[in-house]
Amino acid sequence: MEYPTREPDRPTAPGLQDILLELVRREPIFHRPELGTTREDFERSTAPDFWETGASGQRYSREYVWATIEQRQLATPQDPPQRDPWKTSDFQLREIAPNTYLLTYTLQQPDRLTRRLTIWQRTNSNWTILYHQGTVVTE
Repeated sequence: MEYPTREPDRPTAPGLQDILLELVRREPIFHRPELGTTREDFERSTAPDFWETGASGQRYSREYVWATIEQRQLATPQDPPQRDPWKTSDFQLREIAPNTYLLTYTLQQPDRLTRRLTIWQRTNSNWTILYHQGTVVTE
C-alpha cells in the first residue's frame, strides 16, 4: 500500500489573489511599522476580542500582545522604521465566511521556523485581525 502525501494541497482560489496580495503585505502582523505603531493603530487593526496562541502554545490576550509590542518599541527604537529581517513564504488564503479569511504562511526567523495562521476580517475599508497562531516546525 502506498502511503498518501503528507502535505495537503492548499491552493488559493483565483478570485482571492488580490486579497491575498493585500494581506501578504500585512504579515507578519505587528512587525510592519508602515501600517502604524500607536495604540490606536493596534486597536484599529485588532478585534476587541482578539487573542493569539503563540508558537510556545501559550495563549495571549489582546492587552498582553499590546504590552509586548509597546515594550519592543521601547527596547529597539528605529529611526527610520525598518522591517524585520524575517522571511515569509508559502502564503495561502481561504475565505471561511463572508469577508473573513484564513491566511496561512511560513515564517523563517534566525532561530526558528514556524507556520503561521491569521484570521482576517474586512470591515468597510479596514482589515481587522480576529485571531493569530504560530506553530514551531520540528524535525
